[in-house]
Amino acid sequence: MNANTMTTPGEVRLSYVNVFEPQTRPGSTDAKYGVTVLVPKSDMATKAAIDAAIEAAVTSGVTKCWSGVRPPVPSLPVHDGDGPRPNDGQPYGAECRGCWVFTASSKNAPGVVDANVQPILDPRKVYSGVWGRVNISFFPYNNNGKKGIGCGLNHVQVLRDGEPLVDRVSAEDAFGAPAAPQAPAAPAYPQAPAWGAQPMAPGYTQAPAGAINPFTGQPM
Repeated sequence: MNANTMTTPGEVRLSYVNVFEPQTRPGSTDAKYGVTVLVPKSDMATKAAIDAAIEAAVTSGVTKCWSGVRPPVPSLPVHDGDGPRPNDGQPYGAECRGCWVFTASSKNAPGVVDANVQPILDPRKVYSGVWGRVNISFFPYNNNGKKGIGCGLNHVQVLRDGEPLVDRVSAEDAFGAPAAPQAPAAPAYPQAPAWGAQPMAPGYTQAPAGAINPFTGQPM
């Protein structure tokens, strides 16, 4: 790898962070580690360093994989976060506004360290929205006639926390508001006899209408 194509730009924001477990993107069979990098447009020095590394990769591509001819418009990895996404024409998310955006990936696990260059073992400390630095390498490619520059991810350094870039809802929104407690049902009591009626002695039942007393021969 040409040293001129490798760079460690200034502080950037990380999105779509996947640096501990490789994942396979739709349409691909290769599992890779990766991160989307957001470079504030106000940081012109970082953008200049990235542009210089890309230009070095383009120059190396002329001899390495483009048969001595520089493509008129090679496909470049850095895009304008205020413009449309190149793959579908839809606008970027709000977090990309005012930033340059690119994705760096690798088949090999990147080094992940904190501000003191100590390894980070807890994946929860490296999330979408955190601020840090990346060590990246730009390289030329010729993929079935499509010529351009890709971006490889070497290392990630976390510098400070940021607002997480995830759509989260409260538990109440996710599962609904809890139902109001129901009052316990009143206990059932035996029906009181009608006014003037004589209560039945235990063990006896009401005789059916029209029954005849077998001892007197009179209606009961």
